[in-house]
Amino acid sequence: MESYYEYRHLVGFEETNLVGNVYYVNYLRWQGRCREMFLRDQAPEVLADIRDDLKLFTLKCECEFFTEITAFDELSIRMRLEDLTQTQIGFAFDYVRLRDGFEELVARGRQRIACMRGPNTDTRPTRVPDTLRAALSRYAVTPAAGGQRRVLEGVGEG
Repeated sequence: MESYYEYRHLVGFEETNLVGNVYYVNYLRWQGRCREMFLRDQAPEVLADIRDDLKLFTLKCECEFFTEITAFDELSIRMRLEDLTQTQIGFAFDYVRLRDGFEELVARGRQRIACMRGPNTDTRPTRVPDTLRAALSRYAVTPAAGGQRRVLEGVGEG
């Protein structure tokens, strides 16, 4: 099975709308939270670099929804490295509901960030730090035949 960084989350009422399902913007918040926890857990040196001069600009963020989730659903947000260039990182996210020993893929997201340095009036692209590259290398997506991302094993069995 592919390796991924996992952030667990229990959905609260404040994340739902009047109908009772999770409001869509929360999926994007969870992507950001997963990325932050990854930095804290796997690349703490990068956090010090961010406090200094490194900036991580989100260029693109998307999410495709497959089924609704509600309050008290337990989620596993699974982040993988989709691609890595000199200055940009592409992340892939699987949102998996965990219930009674089964896993169900409920959404899939992507995010692209650029590494930048410099004052706000003169911010320029910079190389992805080596420590971040090393931390991300464990979580690279394995492309399947035809260049498509392989679907999680065991997902959707319930």
